[in-house]
Amino acid sequence: MNIGSSLVRNANMMPDRVAIVYQDQTYTYEQLNRIVNRLAHGLLSLGIAKGEKICFMMKNSDIFPIAFFAAAKIGAVTVPINVRLTKSEAAYLIDHSDAKLVIYDEEYGELIEQARSAKVAHCIAVHHAQVEGHLSLQQVLTENENEPDIVVEQHDDSHILYTSGTTGRPKGALFDHYRAILFVFHSLGMSGEIMNSRILHFMPFFHGAGFSILFKDLFLGQTLVIQRKFDPVEVLKAIEQYKIQSFIAVPTMYNMMLQVPDADRYDLSSIESLRYGGAPMSPELIKRSMELFKTDQFNNRCGLTEGGPSGIYLYPEDHKEKLGTSGKARFLTEAKVVDQRGKEVVPGEIGELILRSEMVMKGYYKNPEATAQAIRDGWLYTGDLCSIDEDGFITLVDRKKDMIISGGSNIYSVEVENILYAFDGVLEAAVIGVPDEKWGESVAAIIVAKPGCTIDRAELIEFCRKHLAGYKIPRKVMFMDVLPRNPSGKILKYELRSRYMNHPSEFTFPQ
Repeated sequence: MNIGSSLVRNANMMPDRVAIVYQDQTYTYEQLNRIVNRLAHGLLSLGIAKGEKICFMMKNSDIFPIAFFAAAKIGAVTVPINVRLTKSEAAYLIDHSDAKLVIYDEEYGELIEQARSAKVAHCIAVHHAQVEGHLSLQQVLTENENEPDIVVEQHDDSHILYTSGTTGRPKGALFDHYRAILFVFHSLGMSGEIMNSRILHFMPFFHGAGFSILFKDLFLGQTLVIQRKFDPVEVLKAIEQYKIQSFIAVPTMYNMMLQVPDADRYDLSSIESLRYGGAPMSPELIKRSMELFKTDQFNNRCGLTEGGPSGIYLYPEDHKEKLGTSGKARFLTEAKVVDQRGKEVVPGEIGELILRSEMVMKGYYKNPEATAQAIRDGWLYTGDLCSIDEDGFITLVDRKKDMIISGGSNIYSVEVENILYAFDGVLEAAVIGVPDEKWGESVAAIIVAKPGCTIDRAELIEFCRKHLAGYKIPRKVMFMDVLPRNPSGKILKYELRSRYMNHPSEFTFPQ
């Protein structure tokens, strides 16, 4: 089995079922398979051979899955690129991935032309090619709707997902068809998803989670309502209009939906279950989200790109007793929390989360040293610091690089952030460690207040004193209008640390 065959199966089994709704365009599974084949033959006519790399620099649209399945059917390897990258950043990914072709939204035409390497034979604009020498997608589409005569095996490479590169050059996690399909069965075994659900997609497809879930939902024959980008009001409108049954979002997105002034006027009764992940979600935010969507059927999915994205999960029924934990390893995945020697920690101790699964990446593309560091004895070392309780539930407390060491004591930012979120008036909070002459590092909190709210620093710190040990209380506080984030919604703490180093006077020292 391979990725392309799943679309063929759905086109044969349920030709008239709606596969994709994007703006004013709708595709049944039969129509989707036909246009995928037209593009696949077009790519072949350009000389794209099995195993060659195709970069995508596109926002969410109907074209993204069409291009992905077309590449899969001819055995080409898809390489999504973050649309927010600069010319030099995009140039590195295009060159490092050995891309022979780039498909892009026309607004990125000039950037792609300047970033393309000598290896790139063709550049294709989704709509109108405004750069000389580039092609439009319409020019590449053929009239041939037959299945491409290319043998694609399950262990042939399928896609490369580049990491964010916050600690150096991005690394490309390489996957094959087998790993992608295994994630589908992993999802089925985990949540018992049924076919013909209406799923809203607004997570960016160029991100690991959005990319994997896009394929998973089309494999299962779901109806995907695709939004070009996340907008909290448009999400609520779409739920009402299309009777959406499920979606996945990062905690920031849930927070933004809760801030929509008249959110309760939308008919959200079609929602059956919801998923969150990408970052720890505070118990307070989970409870408020349950109230908005009037359901307790929330799933926490804590994974990472390199994991395929397998990881640990908290089922809806577990939220009653284990709210705030990240969950347990589930179907087709093993998980441990280990110390620096690789020995499992006892309940209550902090260690690193490691995972073992056939969904884990094959390795980092052209980076055997980083691969050997990440995958040891068959286990993926995630860099996530966690604790585990007597029942085996794991709680993410920090990233290794984000842990604060003050006076020799370890401080985990998630614990402090959860307390800050419980303070009235706090919309968002991020905790970082900043240099301190006496203690080595001290805790700094960056706060975004709810609209119309003014937060008194002294009251905030007094609230923290009631709930945190003295050494965990923020020594510095800064208020911002918005926190820096990557496209998937994760807070960029390295940017906050950099801002402190460059502008320490902006942080107030609470009395």
